[in-house]
Amino acid sequence: MLAPKFAFRYIFSKKSTNAINVITRVSMTGMAVGAFALIVVLSVFNGFEGLVLSLYNSFYPDIEITAAKGKSFEENKDMMQKILKLDGVMALSRVLEENAYFEYGENAQLGTVKGVDEHYNDVTAVNHFVRSGNFLLKDSSYNYAVIGANIGMPLNINVEHPTEPLRITVPRKGVKTAFVPEDEFNTLPAIPAGIFSIQQEFDSRYVFVSLPLARELTGSDSRVSGYEIKIKDGANLDKAKKQISELVGKDFTVKNRYEQKAETYRIMLIERWVTTAILAFIILIISFNIIGSLSMLVLEKSKDISILKAMGANAAVVRRIYLLNGVLSSLIGAVSGMAAGYLLCLLQMKYHFLKLSGGSDSSFVIDYYPVELRLIDPLITISIIASVSFVAAYFPAKRAGESVMNFS
Repeated sequence: MLAPKFAFRYIFSKKSTNAINVITRVSMTGMAVGAFALIVVLSVFNGFEGLVLSLYNSFYPDIEITAAKGKSFEENKDMMQKILKLDGVMALSRVLEENAYFEYGENAQLGTVKGVDEHYNDVTAVNHFVRSGNFLLKDSSYNYAVIGANIGMPLNINVEHPTEPLRITVPRKGVKTAFVPEDEFNTLPAIPAGIFSIQQEFDSRYVFVSLPLARELTGSDSRVSGYEIKIKDGANLDKAKKQISELVGKDFTVKNRYEQKAETYRIMLIERWVTTAILAFIILIISFNIIGSLSMLVLEKSKDISILKAMGANAAVVRRIYLLNGVLSSLIGAVSGMAAGYLLCLLQMKYHFLKLSGGSDSSFVIDYYPVELRLIDPLITISIIASVSFVAAYFPAKRAGESVMNFS
C-alpha cells in the first residue's frame, strides 16, 4: 500500500519546480484529449457502420442462393418447397438480374434490371425506401418499374406524371450476330411507378420490374439468377445457411448477408483499426511528456528516495512508486477525457447538432453525424493509454529504482 499512497501524493502535491507542474498538467491534458478523440472517433465509426449495415440489410437478403457456375439456373419448385419447410426460413423470393439499357424520352442510362416475384417485399425492405410513387411492378393491365434515384434523375423521370413508358433493352440470349442489329436485343416498355433511394451503389444501378417481364426480356420462361431468403427473427443464421447448403448441394453457392458484401465489411473493419492505430500513435507521442515530468520528479524527490531507503524501502518499491505515478496520472486524464467524449456523444445522439457537410442534399440518408456507443470502446481506450503510459513511465521509474543503490 505504500507505493500507491506516494504515487497519488506526487500527482497532486505542488512541486518546488514549477516546470514539473506544467509538464505533468500537459501530460494529463494530452491523455485526456487522446481519450476524448478515441471515444468520439470510434463512436462515429460505430454510427456510420451501423448506418451502412442497416442500408445494406434493407437491400441484401439474409441468405442468397446463386449458381456455382453461370449467371442463372432453372427454377426448381421442389427445391423451393424443401427450403421453405426448413426451420427458421420465413420467406423465399425468386429474382432474375440482367444488364440493361434504359431509355426515357431522349435520355438513356445503363444499369441492371432486376425482376422479382410477389414475395420480394417479404424478403427485403426495399419498398420502405421508395421516395416517390409506389413499389408497384404489375397489375392486370400494365407492367411497371421502380427505378433507382440516380438512374431516374438523368432520365428525367417524374413518376407522379409519367409522359411515356420506360423502354428497357437487354441482349437477346442465344443470338450472336444478326443481319438487323435490333434483332440482337429485346426491348419492352414499363410505366415508371416509383423512385427508390437507399444508397448510391444501389440507386445508380437497379431498376425493379416483375419477374415475368424480366423473363420476357431475357427470353427465358423458367430461369432465375438466384433465390433470396428471409430468416425468422431469433433463428440461427449460420444453422439455417448450413441446412440450406446441404439441401441445394455443390451446384449452388449459399451466402449470408455478410458474405454477399464481404469486401465492404472488411474495408470498414480495416478503416476502423487503422484510425485507432493512428490515434494510438498520437497518444504515444503525447506520452513523452510523462518521461520528462517523471525524470524531473525523480531529481526533485531524491531526498525522499533517501528517506524511503532509510525506512527500509528497496529499489523495487521506489520503482513501483514512480511507475504508478506515471500510469495513474495518465489514467486520470484518460477518464476525464472519456467522460467528456461520452457527454458529447450523448448530446449528439439526442440533439444531432453536428451536421454533415452537404447533409441537406437529398442524396444523403441523414444530415448529421451518426453516433453509437459501445462497451468495447472505453476498454480499447483504457488499454491503449495504460499500455502506452506504462512503457513511458518504465524508464524513469527504473532510473529512480537504480538511484536507491547510490545512497550510502
